[in-house]
Amino acid sequence: MTQRVELATLRDRLAVDELVTDYAVAVDDGDWAAYRSLFVPGGRADYRSAGGIEGDAGQVAAWLAESMRVFSMRQHLIVNRRVRFGILEQDDGDTARVQAEYINPMRFAEHGDAASAPDFVCGGRYAFGLLRTYDGWRLREVVVQEKWRRLPDRIAPAMTD
Repeated sequence: MTQRVELATLRDRLAVDELVTDYAVAVDDGDWAAYRSLFVPGGRADYRSAGGIEGDAGQVAAWLAESMRVFSMRQHLIVNRRVRFGILEQDDGDTARVQAEYINPMRFAEHGDAASAPDFVCGGRYAFGLLRTYDGWRLREVVVQEKWRRLPDRIAPAMTD
């Protein structure tokens, strides 16, 4: 590999990493305009394994905006990012796949904004599909695979129904 190719690959990896981080920050901050801007037109997200919906970025952003209101604190920690680059056969654009683990502690709004331990924690794996556009890397798809969750005993039955 030449230095130029290695540098381009490094720049792509940093840009992809930044996009995944921007995704987490948009969800945690409730910035749904920023969330939608991370996707290509027609980009989709699938939160069904976590009790959510599957749909285009606008539909999912609206669902997230409503469902995340119950949490006064959200913090997505996305780690162990495995990035793989490829080229679509039917397209000149570059593509990437990212598989990453997450842990997501949150605090219910009823407990206010005072510093306290989170009372809802879940974890799992994200599968991100990305496409390089004229505006940089964007999400084509996000699939959430929730593997576990921990809820306070007093609300566990209500959240799982």
